Amino acid sequence: MAKSRPPKRILESYTIKGSDKVIKPGDCVLMRASDASKPPYVARVESIEAAGSRGTNVRVRVRWYYRPEESIGGRRPFHGSKEVFLSDHYDMQSADTIEGKCNVHSFRSYTKLDSVNAEDYFCRFEYKSATGSFVPDRIAVFCKCEMPYNPDDLMIQCEECSDWFHPACIGMTIKEAKKLEHFFCQSCTAENGKMTENSHEATAQSEEKAWLQERAILCCSQTCTEPPSKGTLDKYHCKIFNFESATG
Repeated sequence: MAKSRPPKRILESYTIKGSDKVIKPGDCVLMRASDASKPPYVARVESIEAAGSRGTNVRVRVRWYYRPEESIGGRRPFHGSKEVFLSDHYDMQSADTIEGKCNVHSFRSYTKLDSVNAEDYFCRFEYKSATGSFVPDRIAVFCKCEMPYNPDDLMIQCEECSDWFHPACIGMTIKEAKKLEHFFCQSCTAENGKMTENSHEATAQSEEKAWLQERAILCCSQTCTEPPSKGTLDKYHCKIFNFESATG
């Protein structure tokens, strides 16, 4: 008569081997890639179970986060270096492949971090792995280049129209942009006759008067109609990047 397999036990937590880090369902983890040359995979733990006669065979059910380069569309200029997408791809994996814990922040929370550590990531999209589609499938765009916001890039905000610009897109270096006390974009300068002011000296490339914020904070809601903001910008309307057409 064949022996019956011992029942699986659902665990509330698990201590990562070789460390004192404890994970629970809902925590995000780094999982060792089969190819040692690749970075660890990012996943969210959905459940933990133990099997075997002594319960030593611990497995975790995970929901994978995809890096932009792992998605069908690949990495695009507006993707941050620490950006990941929450996918609909689930797996059972050995707990032995867990390398450590990590933090996957919301987009808004990530932009408010004082410093970004190696274990910090952010997510603003869900990703459908079979179709390569995103939720939300549209996102606000800014600047002359009409691209969504990349939190790795410095942007400056026009005090008049509240739009945001990359220094390079308006003929300015990052060093020059950081010297600005006030900023008005080219359109607002033409309409209102206002000029860019530099905190130390005027530069030939500074044709707009402006205000600088080192870190823009975007709203990435379902409607994706709000820009990065400081204060209230109720009258602002922005263009939309559509993932299906890959154009604004």
